[in-house]
Amino acid sequence: MPDFIYLASQSPRRSQLLSQIGVRHQLLLPNAAGDAPEDAEAIEAVLSGELPADYVQRVTALKLDAAVARHARRALAPAPILCSDTTVALQGRILGKPADGADAARMLALLAGRDHEVLTAVALAAADGRRLAALSVSRVRFAPMDAGQIAAYVATGEPLGKAGAYGIQGHAAAHIERIEGSYSGIMGLPLFETAVLLRAAGCVTGNAAAPA
Repeated sequence: MPDFIYLASQSPRRSQLLSQIGVRHQLLLPNAAGDAPEDAEAIEAVLSGELPADYVQRVTALKLDAAVARHARRALAPAPILCSDTTVALQGRILGKPADGADAARMLALLAGRDHEVLTAVALAAADGRRLAALSVSRVRFAPMDAGQIAAYVATGEPLGKAGAYGIQGHAAAHIERIEGSYSGIMGLPLFETAVLLRAAGCVTGNAAAPA
């Protein structure tokens, strides 16, 4: 049984969270030499009428499919492959990554003073071919924010590239009144659910050193 896993995510937060629970891992990212092109925007496109939970689980499964194919093309050593995806939903409406600062300000104005959900799906391709999956759903409440506070937060650059236009582990924490659920899930990788999947796949934890 391999003593490490592949993490198919460009998020440094997910890598840090895996290290936090002692999971040895190496990145399995697209766009290496000789790779076929992968259309991330197409994978993350929302289908008409799609519910947030269905969306995030479908996208995560598609990302895992792409990672498994990437692993096979590169003829890498066998090991479990982990994928995760996060989305923010306000009253059933999916708020993805903002296109620019103005879009980020629009999203934050929608979230200010209200509760919303953060959904993070996790999918694991075990070394024996099994596919395992889990879903974490948390609730987050933002305090009211005026236009100046929103503009100041957008100016940090933090909202760009993040679902719902914020990162709980950064400056946005000053505006979050409460959460119900998984803090690590809101960050992008629910550690309890991830650990359950890893144990089910027979993965070893407890040594956070990256494999050579």
